[in-house]
Order: sequence, then structure tokens, then C-alpha cells
Amino acid sequence: MNVTIRHAGPSDAPAIHRLIVENLEVGHLLPRSLEDVTVNAPRFLVAESEGQVVGCAELAPLSANVAEVRSLVVDQHARGRRIGPELVARLASLGASKGFSTLCAFTHDPSHFVRLGFTIVPHMWVPEKIERDCRTCSQFRKCGQYAVTLPLRSGVLIGPQQPAAVIYGGRAVAGRRLSIERLYLEEVPA
Repeated sequence: MNVTIRHAGPSDAPAIHRLIVENLEVGHLLPRSLEDVTVNAPRFLVAESEGQVVGCAELAPLSANVAEVRSLVVDQHARGRRIGPELVARLASLGASKGFSTLCAFTHDPSHFVRLGFTIVPHMWVPEKIERDCRTCSQFRKCGQYAVTLPLRSGVLIGPQQPAAVIYGGRAVAGRRLSIERLYLEEVPA
């Protein structure tokens, strides 16, 4: 399966909306109307394979400094191909190029984001999200989601990597296969 990541347009809105609707329960996504997706389609990246949209994610500005990964979903038949991490990495790069200093996400499963270098933080550390979306949500103060943030730097790519060594009790030991991978930084050629 050859996958291409590209910017979405309004014509992609029905496919993006279908992915969101089909994965509301499984992905713990918030519902979105087709009209909302159509209006915000230019903020989405889509993963396309054989002419079909198999993944999507939105870079949603919350303030001049903070953007959110929103509506991240990969079709169940395309999972396991690192499409989700690639969408998040591309959003991080795009966010940094647009001048955002922080990328955040609210998720029921933070491990996917932690593997990419995000940090779990208290919700109150992302007041932009609370003011914009959380206060009006029926699940406010009882949603069970984790807030995760990633500081952004222009010209730096994100991606998972195993640690070279792990420190236990003040001494370094050889790296082991961990469930959480570490962030590595790679310069992007100018």
C-alpha cells in the first residue's frame, strides 16, 4: 500500500467526514458536521492510498502560539503502517513553519503521542483549549482525556526512536525494548 500525505481541499470533506463518523466510538473522536469539515478542510492533511483517503488530521489554531491536532484518524484497514505518526509529524512541521510554539492534543490514549515526544500535562496548561472547546462540552471535568503538548521548533522533524540507554538507580544500562520510545531531532535542509 503506497500512501501519500497531502493538504486537503473542500472536495476531500466528504471522505474526511466519513472517516470521522466511522471512527467516533473506536477513536473516541468528537463528532463533526460535514459543514464544519468542509469549512476547515484546508487545515487538514490527508493520507491517500490508491485514490482513497485513508487517514486525516487537522492543525487547528487555538491561539497565536498554540495549535491542536484534531480529528486524527486512520481507516481500520490502513492501520499499522505508521500513517498516524506521519500525519502528526507533518502537522508539527507545518505548525512550526506557521509560527506556533506549541502543538497539543487531547486523547484517550496518550501513548501514541508520547512516542513522538509529546508530554502529558494537566489540562489547565492548555487554557486556550479549555476556553475554546472544553467549557461548552457536556463531558467538561469528566471526559477522561489526557492533554499532551509538544514544543515546536522550526526546521526540526519529530519521530519515534528507541533510547540508546536507560538510567536505573543512577547507573546506565543497555537500552531495552520499551513501550515508550524517545524523540529524536533531525535538521531539515534549508
